[in-house]
Amino acid sequence: MDRKWKWVLSSGALLVIFLGRMTTALEVPLDPKVLEGLPQPPTITHQSPKDFIIDPRENILIYCEAKGKPHPSFSWTRNGTHFDVEKDSKVLMKPSSGTLVIDISGEKAEAYEGIYQCTARNEHGTAVSNNIIIRQSRSPLWSKERKEAIMVQVGVSLVLQCRPPAGLPPPIIFWMDNNFQRLPQNTRVSQALNGDLYFSNVLLDDTRNDYICYARFPHTQTIQQKQPITVKVLDMDAINETVAAMYNYTNNLFVDSPSGERRPSFMAPLGRSSTQMALRGGVLELECIAEGLPTPEVSWYKESGDLPSSRMSFHNFQKTLKIADVMEADAGDYRCTAKNSLGSAHHTIKVNVKAAPFWISAPRNLILAPKETGILTCMVSGDPKPQIAWSVNGVPVEDSPKDMSRKVEDDTVILSDVQTGSSAVYQCNASNEFGYLLANAFVNVLAEAPRVLTPPNNVYQVITNNPAFLDCASFGSPIPTITWFKDSQTSILNKDPYVIHNNGTLEINVAQSLNSGKYTCIASNNLGTKENHVYLEVKEPTRILAQPEYMVVQRNRKAVFECKVKHDPTLIPTMNWLKDNGELPDDERFLVDTDSLTINDVTEEDEGTYTCVMNTTLDQDSASAMLTVVEATPTPAIVYEEPDPPTDLELTDQRERSVQLTWIPGDEHNSPTQKFLVQYEDLLHQAGVWHNLTEEEGTKTTAHLDLSPYAYYSFRVLALNHVGYSQPSQPSRQYRTNPAAPDVNPTDVQGVGTEHNNLVISWKELTGLQSNGPGLQYKVNWRQKDVEEDWSSETVANASKYVVSGTPTFVPYEVKVQAVNEYGNGPAPEAVVGYSGEDVPMSAPESVQVLVQNGTLAEVHWEPVLTSMVRGRLQGYKVSYWRERSLHQAEAQQEEQQVLAFSGNRTDGRLPGLKPYSLYTLNIRVVNGKGEGPPSPNHNFETPEGVPGPPSFLRIKNTNMDSLTLEWGPPQDNNGRLTGYTLKYQPVNNSNELGPVEEMTFPANETTITLADLKYSTRYKFYFNAKTIKGSGPTITEEAITIMDEEAMKSNQVDLATQGWFIGLMCAIALLILVLLIICFIKRNKGGKYPVKEKEDAHQDPEIQPMKDDDGTFGEYRSLESDTEDHKPLKGSRTPSNGTVKRDDSDDSLVDYGEGGDGQFNEDGSFIGQYSGKKEKDTHEGNESSEAPSPVNAMNSFV
Repeated sequence: MDRKWKWVLSSGALLVIFLGRMTTALEVPLDPKVLEGLPQPPTITHQSPKDFIIDPRENILIYCEAKGKPHPSFSWTRNGTHFDVEKDSKVLMKPSSGTLVIDISGEKAEAYEGIYQCTARNEHGTAVSNNIIIRQSRSPLWSKERKEAIMVQVGVSLVLQCRPPAGLPPPIIFWMDNNFQRLPQNTRVSQALNGDLYFSNVLLDDTRNDYICYARFPHTQTIQQKQPITVKVLDMDAINETVAAMYNYTNNLFVDSPSGERRPSFMAPLGRSSTQMALRGGVLELECIAEGLPTPEVSWYKESGDLPSSRMSFHNFQKTLKIADVMEADAGDYRCTAKNSLGSAHHTIKVNVKAAPFWISAPRNLILAPKETGILTCMVSGDPKPQIAWSVNGVPVEDSPKDMSRKVEDDTVILSDVQTGSSAVYQCNASNEFGYLLANAFVNVLAEAPRVLTPPNNVYQVITNNPAFLDCASFGSPIPTITWFKDSQTSILNKDPYVIHNNGTLEINVAQSLNSGKYTCIASNNLGTKENHVYLEVKEPTRILAQPEYMVVQRNRKAVFECKVKHDPTLIPTMNWLKDNGELPDDERFLVDTDSLTINDVTEEDEGTYTCVMNTTLDQDSASAMLTVVEATPTPAIVYEEPDPPTDLELTDQRERSVQLTWIPGDEHNSPTQKFLVQYEDLLHQAGVWHNLTEEEGTKTTAHLDLSPYAYYSFRVLALNHVGYSQPSQPSRQYRTNPAAPDVNPTDVQGVGTEHNNLVISWKELTGLQSNGPGLQYKVNWRQKDVEEDWSSETVANASKYVVSGTPTFVPYEVKVQAVNEYGNGPAPEAVVGYSGEDVPMSAPESVQVLVQNGTLAEVHWEPVLTSMVRGRLQGYKVSYWRERSLHQAEAQQEEQQVLAFSGNRTDGRLPGLKPYSLYTLNIRVVNGKGEGPPSPNHNFETPEGVPGPPSFLRIKNTNMDSLTLEWGPPQDNNGRLTGYTLKYQPVNNSNELGPVEEMTFPANETTITLADLKYSTRYKFYFNAKTIKGSGPTITEEAITIMDEEAMKSNQVDLATQGWFIGLMCAIALLILVLLIICFIKRNKGGKYPVKEKEDAHQDPEIQPMKDDDGTFGEYRSLESDTEDHKPLKGSRTPSNGTVKRDDSDDSLVDYGEGGDGQFNEDGSFIGQYSGKKEKDTHEGNESSEAPSPVNAMNSFV
């Protein structure tokens, strides 16, 4: 703090604004730059869920991540005792992490089931994770049972029980038939929540032998099948015949008790009432399934209130009421009503809502200064009321060392007069019978000087009369006091128009232009002071001065909407036009100008509301007007046209610099004149060019015109109404004004040197009308700034620049330009500062140093060149660098030079994209507006090793039945000293499934290897990369196939010529042909005829009739595998954890649908993976085949 601040504080003129100290809730800053420098107890950032169900075929991954300063160390407990990770070779803890990776290959997953808890500790405290319960997912087999056919009378109710095995997690239940088609469900037939299939009444059509319940276990992706259930629905006559046949009984049975129409009754739940419990936040599912004939309809209502419509939904044909995100208000009596034409039945379900513990306010981390007081609060709720237990660093508070500064009161811990070194992590555990919550909150005792977190020199912009908020976010311990100053000297009090908020933000209720300026906030505590500067700019609002007006335009005429805007000059405006609040039509007839919209050749479609919207970065303004398009009619009704031009222009009240113009308006043509536009022509300086001079209201006929000296004026007037502008009037008589001295000086005066020893002074010349008289010249003045010398001057005419020679290099000059004519000088001009010309720099940067960050990045540092040596405006520094050679090579192989430019007065820069393990050279030059200076001496540096590039090639040679040879080349870019190569390979089957991976390593000097003991006729995929001490480089891949076993090839080749049956067949055919030839010869010699063609037409052989197309039904199928062969799962399938699934000889097995026997249903119902089957025909039907439906596709479409 400088003397000015000290004086203000010592004089007592400053009213310090103390922000309220909230010692119990000091916020931990989120800025990582602040957090890096602060010691911090551990905080758990990521952990596995409390109930973690694992797949027994995949490695177990138990997450535990934490942060802290210093970084915490990790340990685990299992089932309440220490879990020594290092003693179990199957367990790995990730580096710098507590996450466990448990390899269960070759092990039973059950061995690692249990309750795990992670602990993260550093010198400031200990944080603990939740209790993570690890359980193995299970998909047990269906118990074997033999189902007898169910015979029921038509019209009665029926329940088909599923009763799936209890899996973990529970399976998803669905019913299908033998063709893997979902059984149709409706109000009469539906599946209950427990998976049973309910029939409110059965029909004859319900008779079938393939009611099959399936259970899909999501974790293992297995589907198991219950034995099919056969249902036979019999009418009265069929029942009598069946019983009579069974018992040789001749009388009819059940004649007097048909299952006819009846009123509803409930199948589930039973009785008139039941109870159900739901947990807060969970899902409540209420179910009512009724039987009756006709089929009853089910409806719901709540007896003590309305159903929550936003969270409620009906399912299963209104039989299930589902309420999501259960609340306490959902408790009560729910009545379901089943109704048909014969009556109704009611059932009441009393719902009780309980709650596992949930947070009202979890404990928050505290940062306290020494001797401060803090409070940790653990506010939870639940039903029953949760019990709260506190721990310190993972130890129950009653078992931890006594601390007189700590007081525990139920859900609150009060820390008084804390001391340095008493940082700790507190755990709050709230539990009831339905669950628990565990929260870690650290108490960090720090003594930190203030830090201002708001970036310095922020610029805040606001529109006048709007509130402004200037931020001053700070951090410190104790909490800093915030003080604000205006323009570095005026203290700001917490009163109108200022409000200082608790977080340090300064609010100005109604910002005005006088509030613009520099603001300083000071954060201070007993350890120090920190200040920050921000700036406030109060801008003028955007306003539309001339709004578009309602227009009535004849079709095919022109419509012009004006929209003139005033805005703050420092803001960039954007004008948008809208039609009926949408974009303008994409039509070239719509022309948008700076302050107007013109529509040419208007049509009826152009009618509507047009809005001009002016936007800036801070505000906007808009205005609208309607356009009405009228049809031009020949009737003498109202005709809207442009007005006739005004007439009889007269000039009166003639003075040196003004004149009065009067005129007579023309015919308005039924549209009132809105305004008159006065234009002028200067015959002396711009003959033939008319300029707008002023506008007058449509009710006036006189205008007072301000004029310039030394001009020959002529005036004309145009009238404007809703239709448009009139033609111009006839010009007035000429009016000449007398010459005078100039009123203004040239603008845009600049001084810029083009050579190292000159100064070019330039300006924008005056127009003829601005000259005010003949003999216009420019008096140019200049002098070196900050040097005691007189002004030099020159007078020039018809010029816009003047060159001053012999100037020193790049020094500041004051320049000014004054207008002069024959009648005097213009006003005194203002001086502007320019610079003489630049020259190339004279010296190079010194003290060049290179700090190599890694193999591809280096930092270069240098001392800046003195300003006097730059000899111009500093543009920056240019670093040239090139690679001399790789450190592998003795001879230089210089590559193309690269150049990086760093703008401004930099003293360091980064060189990216370097190649590892290389020798580089660089030099640096300073750059100004004239060019580059000399280079610094060349500086050499070396880059360290990196990972290598990919091997240059990988070839496969000498492929044999069980071996092949690999050749490779070293990487083109070693990027270091090669330490060897890594080869991985694995087989690939016909379904593109990858087999186990084999891995080999080789020294750097090897380039070939022969792999033996491979499988014949197998495709292998190879992965190959090189290594340095920095790691492995990119991998290249190749594939090859070993050749087929020669004996197998021979066994597949059958020589028909050596087969006995083939030789016999050929001999029989030859003998038959010989007999036919002999018979034909005898017939022909006897003169008889042999009408073969007619006989063939009359007696067609039925054996050569065309075959009918396949009707698409399933034919006979046969298994393509032996009964003793192991059944392997198909691609993507997973084998249940309880062993290999096998098949017995049942005819019901679905293996007959498979191809090669890879996918099947077992007799116990287990179904694994995906199936694809093909239908085979008998040999006499040819070799045609058709695709059978895929059962897994059918099942997945319903699950």
